[in-house]
Amino acid sequence: MSERPSAFRIVFAPVRALFVSDASAGILLILVAVAAMLAANSTFADEYQQLFYGKLAFTPIPKLYDLHLWINDGLMAIFFFVVGLEVKREWIEGQLSTAQQRRLPILAAIAGMAVPALFYVGIVGGDSEFLRGWAIPAATDIAFAMGVLGLLGSRCPASLRLFLLTVAIVDDIGAVLVIAAFYTEEIKMVWLAASAGVIVAMLALNRLRVSSYWPFILLALVLWYFVLNSGIHATIAGVAAALTIPMRGKDDETMVERMEHGLAPWSAYLIVPVFGFANAGVPLAGIGLEGLLAPLPLAIACGLFLGKQVGIFAAIWLADKLKFAPRPDEASWQEIWGVCVLCGIGFTMSLFISGLAFVGQPDVINEAKLGILLGSLLSAILGYTILRLSSEHPDDAKNPYVEE
Repeated sequence: MSERPSAFRIVFAPVRALFVSDASAGILLILVAVAAMLAANSTFADEYQQLFYGKLAFTPIPKLYDLHLWINDGLMAIFFFVVGLEVKREWIEGQLSTAQQRRLPILAAIAGMAVPALFYVGIVGGDSEFLRGWAIPAATDIAFAMGVLGLLGSRCPASLRLFLLTVAIVDDIGAVLVIAAFYTEEIKMVWLAASAGVIVAMLALNRLRVSSYWPFILLALVLWYFVLNSGIHATIAGVAAALTIPMRGKDDETMVERMEHGLAPWSAYLIVPVFGFANAGVPLAGIGLEGLLAPLPLAIACGLFLGKQVGIFAAIWLADKLKFAPRPDEASWQEIWGVCVLCGIGFTMSLFISGLAFVGQPDVINEAKLGILLGSLLSAILGYTILRLSSEHPDDAKNPYVEE
């Protein structure tokens, strides 16, 4: 790998040092979620709501009239850009680069999205108001899940850590496709055509192997603005832009990997926590056991806690028994079950999809958030317990983010 420029290293090295611990990003998200809940249920509740939902005195983009919209439609586009970079790198040169490597993660991710959706639909029944939220329990929060694995140290074999990462990558692809296909407003063809023109320009730069980041960055901002006005959710622009970045420039520098490594810490330690704090606060006044067992929160919690583990574990078991794809190396069925349970931790993407599914319905969104938090908490506790009771793998206690 080519040496990074000194300026790049000076800016990003201190932040990348945080990746020394698997648990750091997940622990930060836990603290952020707790802080949001405290803020939403304290004497500062009105200030919390006003901060994110109060109309801004000035905004350069009228469509983004409050801070919550700037975070969800603006900052989160960067998060999705990082997701796109990760998907491209893994698909071309990483753990999803061959058909054999893709089999188990793709099968597990599909089952891990479909079965929770079935749990959800089965519980909400024919309630058309809630059916739009079917995709909420289909997403796994990789930072939370890896955070729990980090706390377990050598209790989880390296093969399962890698499996969880690759399933999460495929899961992200599925979530992006779901958002684009099912949570799109009325499409405005002029803006969509303009967006397509920008993508063509970025692909042309890719073909020319342009090594400078700035043309791609500037065109990505233009693409984001056009997509924002097209009716398709603006964050899709982040994924589309990422897929146009060349794997390598003219001097064979690894452009995708360098850009991903540079942006990933900012996404994990700034953008996602800001998003979490803005979206995780749920007023609990007057909510008792009856509220937690209402159809919407119950459907989401069951989808995450039961649907995820049932779907993914069944997919792995069937793939192994039918010799379609072997289960992860040196992993017992107990350890595999524990990781499948951890896949039920939904936060970032689940909260994001809930906001898209129930636009303009704050009370319904709050119910959805309760289900997300409940299902994620149960999955984290049970998954941790299962893996804590498993055998140690001292040779596998390695951070998959850290290069040799």
